[in-house]
Amino acid sequence: MGLFTRHCWPILCRRVNKVYDLSMSKKSFNIRKVSITVLILLLTHRGWAAEKLETATFAAGCFWGTEEFFRKIPGVMKTEVGYTGGTIDHPEYEEMHDGHTGHAESVNIEFDPKKVSYEKLLEFFFKMHDPTTKNRQGNDVGNQYRSAIFFHSPQQQKIATEFKQKVEKSGAWKAPIMTEISAAGKFWRAEEYHQKYLQSHPGGYDNHYLRPLSF
Repeated sequence: MGLFTRHCWPILCRRVNKVYDLSMSKKSFNIRKVSITVLILLLTHRGWAAEKLETATFAAGCFWGTEEFFRKIPGVMKTEVGYTGGTIDHPEYEEMHDGHTGHAESVNIEFDPKKVSYEKLLEFFFKMHDPTTKNRQGNDVGNQYRSAIFFHSPQQQKIATEFKQKVEKSGAWKAPIMTEISAAGKFWRAEEYHQKYLQSHPGGYDNHYLRPLSF
C-alpha cells in the first residue's frame, strides 16, 4: 500500500463524509457513493497511490537470453530489448553486425525496488554472463555483445561501481572484469520479433545461466 493510501486516504474519506453528512437524503446519498467511487478510481488508476518503479539497463551478450533471464526474477515488472550506448539514431538489427554503431544489445528492466533491489539485480548480472571477455559473449563476438551497465542516476552509478569492485576483489572470476559502466543514453527499442524472443521460440539460442559464484 502506498504512502498516500496509508496516510491520506482515511483523512480524505472523513472530509468527504463530513461534507455529505450536512445534507443527507436518498438523493445526496447516491451522489456521495458516486463521488467516493470516482475518488477511488482516480487514486488507483492514475497512480497516485502506486508504488514507484525504477529502471535498470544491462548489456550481457545476445539480448534474447539476457531478457529471458531477467524477466523471470520476482520484482521485475517489465522488460524490453533494444540498442544503447552508441552514436547512431534509430539503429536496426542488420546494422549491428559490423559493430560500427557503437550500440550494445541491451535490456531495459523496470523493477519494484521494494521487491528486488538494484544491488540484487547486479548480483544476478555478474553471475548470469561472463564479464571477463571483452566484446564477446560465448560465440558472439563484437562490441555489440560487450558487458555493460548503463546507470540511470548517481546512486545507481555508485552502487554499480562499488559492486563491480566487490566482484573483482572476490576473485570469483579468475580474470579481470571488463564490464563497462556508463550513463544511460537513448534506448532504441529493438524490432518486435526480438521482444520476448525465447518465449515465442523455446529452446532458441541462449548462453546465459546462473553460475554458483560468491562475491
